[in-house]
Amino acid sequence: MSLLRVEHLKKYYSAPSPLLGPKRFVRALDDVSFELNEGETLGLVGESGCGKSTLARQLIRLETPTSGKIYLDGTDLGTLSGRKLREMRGNFQMIFQDPYAYLNPRMSVYATLEEALKLHSTLNAGERAERITELLRQVGLNPAHARRYPHQFSGGQRQRIGIARALAVRPKFIVADEPVSALDVSVQSQIVNLLKDIQNETGVSFLFIAHDLAVVEHISHRIMVMYLGRITETGPSRELCARPAHPYTRALLSSVPSIRSAAKRERIVLTGDVPSPLDPPSGCRFHPRCPCRQPICEQVEPELRCVGGNEKHLCACHFPEVSAEKTEKD
Repeated sequence: MSLLRVEHLKKYYSAPSPLLGPKRFVRALDDVSFELNEGETLGLVGESGCGKSTLARQLIRLETPTSGKIYLDGTDLGTLSGRKLREMRGNFQMIFQDPYAYLNPRMSVYATLEEALKLHSTLNAGERAERITELLRQVGLNPAHARRYPHQFSGGQRQRIGIARALAVRPKFIVADEPVSALDVSVQSQIVNLLKDIQNETGVSFLFIAHDLAVVEHISHRIMVMYLGRITETGPSRELCARPAHPYTRALLSSVPSIRSAAKRERIVLTGDVPSPLDPPSGCRFHPRCPCRQPICEQVEPELRCVGGNEKHLCACHFPEVSAEKTEKD
């Protein structure tokens, strides 16, 4: 059952314009639509600047979209403000990227978690204490350390505190914005496995944002690939990683080390830089860097469509079958 539904979401930022010239806009998000089911993890990948974090800020209402709709559990978040929006915030939370930056160094772990409970629950002091103990145990921390401060914990432990804070009010949906990128590789797997265990226990849904496709494949049920503010491909994680239909997805996957496919996988090096969102290319936005481009790619923007008749695997490419076929031969 669908928990989150995003329809034609756009976010444009005003940019400096020439004197007496037309207004210019950075098209950070440009017509993004997708759904997230209850108890599901949707992985979101793409290069820096593709719009991943911008999308995260829209979903939890840190920013207001330029246009489009966001429905959470059937409620249009764009229609909420003031008290109603504060009440709704208990249903969606966020785990931020850098645990060294987002925890208040002047607040103990107990105070950090209690602050969230005071804002979004009606628990009394005794009930809040019980809930904090429960949360710390849930994320693998010792409740006896609740009165310690962030600087007394390691990076992985701080991220666990951030996860506990996001879970405090029992949300239905959590945005995890690159939650492991600032951690050591040895700690990343612990945090990813912790999130999977929490989902099994609580049924919470995740939008998991990351650069590393290997991590995303491990934790996600489905994967969504973004390029220059638009979705280029989406599908079940195993299907997408085994049979990528878009040349951009194939290039991302070719950079992931793999013992099983090291002999078969050819490294695809993309030429040029990501175009400016101030002036995106005509037609397919990926065509200036695409090794499979044809004349139509420069003129007509492709729409998301089924790959090989699979309604769950969608790709915005004029020649998705060609890309998938090439992947199988490699």
